Amino acid sequence: MVNDIIADSLTRIRNASMRRLESTVLHYANIVVSILEIFKKKGFIRDYKIVDKSNKQFISVQLEYDDNGVSVINEIKRISTPGRRVYVGYSGLKKFKNGYGTIVVSTNKGVIANDEAYRANTGGEVLCSIW
Repeated sequence: MVNDIIADSLTRIRNASMRRLESTVLHYANIVVSILEIFKKKGFIRDYKIVDKSNKQFISVQLEYDDNGVSVINEIKRISTPGRRVYVGYSGLKKFKNGYGTIVVSTNKGVIANDEAYRANTGGEVLCSIW
């Protein structure tokens, strides 16, 4: 059993990316689907789909690589953990890595990227960062 489903998912994506695998499989959770939707919108993964296997749901993630076969993900990191929650106001979410990276924030308007949270003038719990 996994205690931190987000950290487990990010680690699986990071490991598959380092090994240059085409896809990886994650445990299903609604918050993981929300994070993957942001990654897909920002171009860090190619696609994902929910798969049913023996009465359990999994998420199959297709990773994105550039023309040279190098992963577009340089770093993917969990920021807020179950033991240490990190909250940031909207002013702390303006830019990350000069606009090349994305911070995923859980707000009262749902799980959104840092640029959307800044435009919506809302802060929240910082889940993870990717660039």
